[in-house]
Formats: sequence, structure tokens, C-alpha cells
Amino acid sequence: MTSRPNIVLFLASDLGYGDLGCYGHPRHCTPHIDALAARGVRFTDCHSNGCMCSPSRAALLTGRYQQRVGVEFVLNHHSRSLPPMAADAFTFGHAFRKAGYATGFFGVHHTGYLPDNSPLDLGFDEFRGLCGGMDHHSHVTRWGTPNWWHGRRQVDESGYSTDLIADHALEFLDAHRTEPFCLHVADFLVHFPWQGPRDGSDFLPGGNYDGPDSKYGSRRNRSEAYTQMVEAMDRSVGRLVDRLDRLGLTGKTLLLFATDHGGHAMVADNGPLSGAKGSLREGGHRIPAIACWPGTIPCGRADDLVMLTDLFPTFVELCGLPAPEGTTFDGLSLRARLLEGTPLPARTVFWRQGAQKAARAGRWKLLVEDGGTGLYDLATDLKETRDRWADQPAVAEQLAAALARWEAGVPPPPVGRT
Repeated sequence: MTSRPNIVLFLASDLGYGDLGCYGHPRHCTPHIDALAARGVRFTDCHSNGCMCSPSRAALLTGRYQQRVGVEFVLNHHSRSLPPMAADAFTFGHAFRKAGYATGFFGVHHTGYLPDNSPLDLGFDEFRGLCGGMDHHSHVTRWGTPNWWHGRRQVDESGYSTDLIADHALEFLDAHRTEPFCLHVADFLVHFPWQGPRDGSDFLPGGNYDGPDSKYGSRRNRSEAYTQMVEAMDRSVGRLVDRLDRLGLTGKTLLLFATDHGGHAMVADNGPLSGAKGSLREGGHRIPAIACWPGTIPCGRADDLVMLTDLFPTFVELCGLPAPEGTTFDGLSLRARLLEGTPLPARTVFWRQGAQKAARAGRWKLLVEDGGTGLYDLATDLKETRDRWADQPAVAEQLAAALARWEAGVPPPPVGRT
């Protein structure tokens, strides 16, 4: 194995499980991501730890359930009604920087509020991007405020969001090509407003576009705009892959592709799943994910149960990083799975967003939602249509007890949120 690999982690926003060609989409043209899947490992049972942005990103950064670092719901950078991620949370940015890696974060920061809580406080040497959401062209939030940042400063920079994020990521690769690096590209595509690369701006300074319809943008054919966004994101991935190739870094770099949670119900294709962004049904948290390290990771398909919290423990083992002091990972290292094909051990994993809860062990998933509590066999029922509680009461009770024990060990939801 190549010692101390570089890391490039590309995280899409709001991408559905079935939105890529390599995951079966019949129309979206995603040749660059499809090529990654062909040269690497394509995961079929990978999950975000949250079904919304902020909690999922907090879990990814820390390798721990988001509740342990104070983030259960989406942070609203306009109202600031919820606290940011705990200031003492130890992220993979901290770990890589302590190990002598150059660290860069380009794109969506949504676990705190700029300028006070920045990726610069999370172990990253460089940051350019946005806090929460914005217009892809004007870089104005739906509350009419500017939202493009260089470090802790708001700056004016023209360009389509994914193109700008990729531009700065490429500059980072060029600048650090002779030293080990960790590059986190947190792309803003394919999050609303749904605007293609050639569309105009919808959100202007001083306006308010937070209405139930206006926040999605002005395109009448949202599906067409969404397709253009998926394909623009794919081009950004292609630019990164091409630059790694041209710099001679492909064989020294583990490139990971994933998304923060399931796709939006209005436009995304969540494949054979029920539910969407905001739901703890499979469509809200089962995500496309790819790991590519040519010459080191054998290509193929992995059906193991994988979580975003597994990435930080994987980095620790692969790159010899310092483990968090005084804390324990909730994720598992994927090192042996990636390098040797060793199956991951059986485990039970959990989700919670207020009153919505879920527990998963093997093929069985317990789901608590507004309609009640059900037990589903994901091996035969990915759409979660047939409640098996009546004929599998022992399994249901085991998972319910495990969920209760887990809840007793993490902080409760914030007061006033369910």
C-alpha cells in the first residue's frame, strides 16, 4: 500500500440515490463519476447519518453521531436559532493538520455560522465557499444577504457555484502537489434554487425569497434545470480527476465521492426507495458513494452497510492520523474492506431527527415516524411497504430496545424541536 495517501473527498448536496448513470439513471449524463465507479468501489448500501444537511455533515466531519456534537437539525444561518457544532469537536481536518497534511475546504460549510464558526476552526488551512444556501449565480441567500466567503471575509467573486468551488480546489491541488494533502470539496450542487449554469440570478441583494415556492428558483421546468445541475457537478468531478492525473497524483490519492443525504422529492431520483430528503425512510439517507484509488483499491461493488461516520476512522487507519483524544468513534474503519475485501462486522446503527427515529441491523430496519412504528426487511422490501412487526415481534423488540439504549446515551433533541 502507498504510504500516507492524499485524500480528496467530494461531497454533493441533495443528490438522490438514483441520480447518476452508474446508479441506473436513464438520462443524466455523468461520465466522469461513472468512470470513478468503474475504476473503484461503488457502494450500494451507504448511508448518511442525517436526512438533512447540517447533522449529516457534522457526523461526517467527526466520525461520531451528530447528536454528540450538538447538531440534530439544519442550522439556519439567517435566524441562528440553533447552536453551531460544539467548539471542541475534533474533526478529520484537525487530525490531518496535526499529521502534517495541507488541508483545504471548498464549498458548503453548514455546521456553524460564518464568520464566527469557520472551517478554519475545524482544522482546515484554507476555506472558500458559502454558509448554508444561496443563489448559484448571485451568491445571495434567499433572505437577500451576500454569502460568498474567503476565510472569514465576505468577498465578491463572479461565477456559477460549482465552477468557483472547483476552481479553488484545483488551485489547492496545484499549490500542494508536492506534499500530502486533504482536500474536502463540499459542492453546492444539486441543492435548490434549481438553476443551470446558463440561467440568470433569482435572489438579489435586499430581497426576500423565502416563500414556499420562490426559494426553489424561477425555472418552470425544474426537472430540466436539475439535470443540467447534475451534469455540471459531474464536470467538476472530471476537472478534479483530470488535474490529479496531470499532476501525477492519481496513484497517490484516495478519491471519495458521496452526498450529504437523499435527494429532494420535487426533482431528485431516489431510485427504488421510498422517502426523500428530510425523511428517515431509505430515500432520505441511502446515498450513492464511490471510493477510487487506482492500483491500490480493487474495483467492484460493495454491498456492506456503510455510514458517513466511517470515513474519519478510515482516514485514521489509512493515513496514520492521531485519533481523537478522550472520544470514541461511532463509525468503523473501511480500510480492510477497501484494501482486502474483508466484509465489515455486523453492527446496529441509528438515526434520529426529532420525533423521527430508525435503527438498522443487517436486513432489518425499525422506523418510527408520524404514522407509527414499523419493521421492514430491506433485503426484500427496499421501498419499506410491508410492516413485518406482527410476524417478527422478537426482531422488532430487539431493535426497539437497542434504539432506546442508544437514545439514552446521546443528548436529547433541542428544546422546542421534535
